[in-house]
Amino acid sequence: MWNEYYTLWNYAAVNITDIRYIECGAYEEMKYKFPSHTFILTFQGDAGVTIDNETYEVSRFYVLHGGKGSKLVIQAGEAGLRLYYLMYKAELPRRSRNYLEKLMELSNPFQMNFGFSPDRPTMLYEHLKQMHFLWDSQKPVHHFQAKSLFYFFVQQIASQISLASNPDLSAKAQVDKIIKIIESSYAQPLTLHTLAEMINTSPRSLSRKFKQSVGSSPIDYLIQFRLFKAKEMLLQTDATLDEIAAGIGYPDGYYLGRMFKKHTGLSPLQFKEKNAAPIHWPDLTSAVARSDISRVRSRKYVYSNDDNHYHYKHGGIIHMNRQTRTGMMLSILLSLTLLLSACSAGVSSSTGGDKYGSNSSANNVTAENQNQPSKVRTISTVKGNITIPDEPKRIVVDLYLGSLIALGIKPVGTPELNLKNPYFIDSLEGVQNIGEYETISLEKVLELEPDLIVTGNPDLYDSFSKIAPTLVIPYGEFKDTHEEVAYFGEVLNKEKESKAWLADYDARIADAKKRVGEALDASAEVSVMQFDEKAPMAFGDNFGRGGQAVYSALGLNPPADKKEILMKDQLVEVSSEAIPEFVGDYIILTADNLTLEDLKTKAVWSSLDAVKNDRVFIWSKDRSWYFDPIATLDQTEELAAWFTKISRKK
Repeated sequence: MWNEYYTLWNYAAVNITDIRYIECGAYEEMKYKFPSHTFILTFQGDAGVTIDNETYEVSRFYVLHGGKGSKLVIQAGEAGLRLYYLMYKAELPRRSRNYLEKLMELSNPFQMNFGFSPDRPTMLYEHLKQMHFLWDSQKPVHHFQAKSLFYFFVQQIASQISLASNPDLSAKAQVDKIIKIIESSYAQPLTLHTLAEMINTSPRSLSRKFKQSVGSSPIDYLIQFRLFKAKEMLLQTDATLDEIAAGIGYPDGYYLGRMFKKHTGLSPLQFKEKNAAPIHWPDLTSAVARSDISRVRSRKYVYSNDDNHYHYKHGGIIHMNRQTRTGMMLSILLSLTLLLSACSAGVSSSTGGDKYGSNSSANNVTAENQNQPSKVRTISTVKGNITIPDEPKRIVVDLYLGSLIALGIKPVGTPELNLKNPYFIDSLEGVQNIGEYETISLEKVLELEPDLIVTGNPDLYDSFSKIAPTLVIPYGEFKDTHEEVAYFGEVLNKEKESKAWLADYDARIADAKKRVGEALDASAEVSVMQFDEKAPMAFGDNFGRGGQAVYSALGLNPPADKKEILMKDQLVEVSSEAIPEFVGDYIILTADNLTLEDLKTKAVWSSLDAVKNDRVFIWSKDRSWYFDPIATLDQTEELAAWFTKISRKK
C-alpha cells in the first residue's frame, strides 16, 4: 500500500491552494465541503469530527485528511478547537503511464479519508505553522518555500500513520520505532519524555527496554547519532561548527564542541585532522553503544581551548589538512629553532614540585648558557620538567589570560576571543591576535618570539614547545580562583601581586555576598540558563554564563530537585516543556537581542513566576561567556547590584 502511495505522490503534479488557521468556540458546530484535497491538523482543544460517514474523536494533536468533495462536520467540545487547514491539488500528468492510471483507480491517496493521533505532533505543528506564515506573505518565493515544506509534511504523515495503525507494539518493535524516529528526526529537540509518549509508554520503561536491546539509553543513542552526523559533515564538507550544530539539533558550535570533546575525547578539529576515511553508522544491533558510549569514561564538561569557539566567528570556511607554503616555511623555521636549541647547552632539570609543578628555586646560568636569561627556574608539568625564564617578558597565552592580567602581566599574543573580553579589554592594547582557539597561527606565535607559552591544551604542546618553553595546565586542574591566581603568581615570580589581588578579590566577594544575603531569602533558588527557541540550556557552577559568579562566588542555591544533575554535568539541554523544572525563584539568562518584555510573550517562559515578577537578569553572550578570575569578580558584583535592586522593588 505505502509503495503505491509514494509512487503516486512522486509522479503527481502537486500545488498548494490555501492554508488557513481556524478557531472554533466552545460547542461551536462547523460544516464544510472540501473544495480540494485537504489536510487538517488540530493542536488545541477537543471535538467530534466527521468526514463523510467516518467519525473521529479529536483531542489536542490530531491529523485528518479528506478528498475533494468530502463533507466535514466539526462539533467542538467545551475547550473549543484550534486547527490548520492545508488544501492542495494533485493530478497525474496528462500522458501518464497506464500503470499509474490503474494505481490511481485502485488506490487514490489524494481522495483517502483518514484520521489519527501523530506520534511526533510538534514536528508536524511547527512545519505547518511555518508553511502558514510563508503562505500568508503572498510572495511567490515564500509560496515556493511553503511547497518545499509540504512534501516533508506529507512524508512525515505517511510514516506516522503507518505506525499508528499498530499501537500495541512489542518491546523490539518499540525500540525499532524509537530508533527510526531518532535517525529521521535527530535535528529536532527530542527528550526521553517525548520519545516515550510517541509509543505510549513511560520514560523508565522505554529506557529499560532500549538499553536491554541496544546497550545504551535512547538519549545516549541520540547523542551518538548526532555526533556521527557531525563527523560526516566534518569529513565531507567545509561547514563551520555553527552550521553543523544547526543541522544536527544543537544550539551552536560552542555546545557541539563540548559534546564532541566529551564523548570522543577529541575536539572537532582534532578529529578532522586525524581521520580521512569515510565513516559508517553501525547497525543498530551492533555494539555501537558499547563501543562509542560506554567506552569513553563519563566526565565533567571541561574547557579545551580548541574545541568550541566557532560560534564567535560567523561564516567562512574552516581550512584543515592543507599543505601550504606557509606551513612549509613554518616547518623550516621550527627546524632551525630546534637546531639552535641543540647547539645551546641546556640547564639541568630537577624533578619535584607541587600538584601543578610549580617548584622551584631559581638556578644560576652557567657559562654555556650565555644566550639565556640570567635566571631560570625548573617547573614540573604534565608534560615533564621544563626550564623557563625566572621573569619572562614575552608571554603567549591562550586560556589563562585573565590570571595574567590580574597579576599585571601583559602578554605579547593571545587568541582573538580573548581580545574581545569586555572585562579587561582596556588592558590589551598592543597584544597581538594569534588566531582562533581552533586555528591558532603557529607562524604568528613564532613571529612574536615568545620566551614562554602558557596553554590549557596539552595537544598543542608538541608544536608550541618547538617555539619556546611551554607550560601546560589542562582546564579543570584548578579547584577555584584562589588556586589559579596563586599558582601563576608563584610560577611567574608575581607572588606579591597575586596575594594583593586575591585579598582585594576576597574583600569584594565578601561584600557582594553580604549584600545578596540581605536581599534574598536564604532558601531562594537561582537558575542560570540560556534562552534558545530550539534548545534552551541550564548551567551549573563551572561552565560560564554566570555559573561561577552565582554558585561559586555568591554561594546561591540551584533548583533543589535539579541540583545533582546541574552540579555534575554543568550543562544540560532542556526541552521546552521541561523549562519550568529547571527554573527557580530568579533566573540569570543569557540571550542576545531579547528583553524581559519579549520574554513575557514567549510560550512556556511567560507562565513562569520569575518572568511574571520581573526576577530575570538578561545579558548577552559576549558578557556571560567569560569565566576567568576578573570576569567572575565583575559578574559577581554586577549580579549583586541587580539582586539588591530587585529586592528594593518588593
